[in-house]
Amino acid sequence: MTVSIALLTQDLRLHDNPVLRAAAEAADEVVPLFVLDPEVDAAGFAPPNRMAFLADCLTDLDAALRPLGGRLLLRRGTAATETARLATEVDAVSVHVAAGVSAFAHRREQALRDALGSRLHVHDGVLTVAVPGAVRPAGKDHYAVFTPYFRTWQQAPRRTVHRAPRALRTPEGLASEPVPAVTPDSPGLPPGGERPGRKLWQGYALERYEELHDDLAADGTSRLSPYLHFGCVSAAELVASAERRGGSGAEAFVRQLAWRDFHHQVLAARPEAAHADYRSKGDHWLPDDAESEAWRRGRTGFPLVDAGMRQLAQEGWMHNRARLVTASFLTKTLYKDWRTGAAHFLRLLVDGDLANNQLNWQWVAGTGTDTRPNRVLNPLAQADRLDPDGAYVRRWVPELADLPGRSVHRPWRLDRPPADYPAPIVEPETISARLRQARGLD
Repeated sequence: MTVSIALLTQDLRLHDNPVLRAAAEAADEVVPLFVLDPEVDAAGFAPPNRMAFLADCLTDLDAALRPLGGRLLLRRGTAATETARLATEVDAVSVHVAAGVSAFAHRREQALRDALGSRLHVHDGVLTVAVPGAVRPAGKDHYAVFTPYFRTWQQAPRRTVHRAPRALRTPEGLASEPVPAVTPDSPGLPPGGERPGRKLWQGYALERYEELHDDLAADGTSRLSPYLHFGCVSAAELVASAERRGGSGAEAFVRQLAWRDFHHQVLAARPEAAHADYRSKGDHWLPDDAESEAWRRGRTGFPLVDAGMRQLAQEGWMHNRARLVTASFLTKTLYKDWRTGAAHFLRLLVDGDLANNQLNWQWVAGTGTDTRPNRVLNPLAQADRLDPDGAYVRRWVPELADLPGRSVHRPWRLDRPPADYPAPIVEPETISARLRQARGLD
């Protein structure tokens, strides 16, 4: 009996998993392996919310493998060391893993190559729709602007989407670590795993996505981002499924998945953008101080900003439009370093993807790929547009729940503002002037 290893990372699924498929085609038996790597924790990528969601994903995947004749093997240690040890233990003919785009993923891949040599097979296009770097302008290594990228992305060839395997035999008698028990920071964290992710997609009203995806109170987004981050659902399969269903909602949804691919190809070409300005403007950010802490706690006195930050704390997730508003408030209104906000988001977001988190923060801060780097999302104007009746704010800021209509967005104008809600930490009328002064434009 020949044996191969499928080293799973951010592809914790059976459906449309090229890594599992290739491992199954390469040998009689397959060991699906996940390594609980302390280097992930040391790099700051294993906060409680994501680890709790990960534990659900691992449990769900193991349960799905059992009826097929397989099981998920967990080992604890560095990925290269533990994979090489297992390869020796089972005399593996090959090891298969998905390609990543971060500097951490590149280091892991090199360590695996050093340990396994020609037995290692790295598979592109597992985590994204288009392979990062495959869609590029002539003479350059990546697109820096989304719109031309999207036009090319739409025409790029795509790999075949495959069904889940019907059988997957794993050798008996292999030792495995238990799934770690983790208490999340956010009590409203969603359940992790392929089955919850697929159920969410199957029940999603895609036809209303274009209509509702900017409506904060309607909560009309798919909420699939955590499942995409951990690979519980396949981005390629989602695009294929959406395009079969068709309509304006599907088109708008697919465009968002293209944005995800766009950020991955930027990070693949510029891995330093995870921590350094993609396009530096020479900004001299104000210190991370009490204003930043008020932002983190949802106590800025700007109700829409506070609602978003409190949703993040409760659910480990935030509506995309609220993410943009809260990020703009921190970087453009309070003029704090985008890395301050990105670190807080990565600590709490269960979908805390390095490419999308860091590059969206840079887009908002004006140091990234936005063609209008001085764009400011005024929190009051955004509140009127995205939450016109104030329902989103009242949901997440209970101190303001009794305020009628749009007055909830400007409680400081009331004759008797709520006593238990803070006054704005900056004067609403001075937002523009504050930004200009901080940038030395006055």
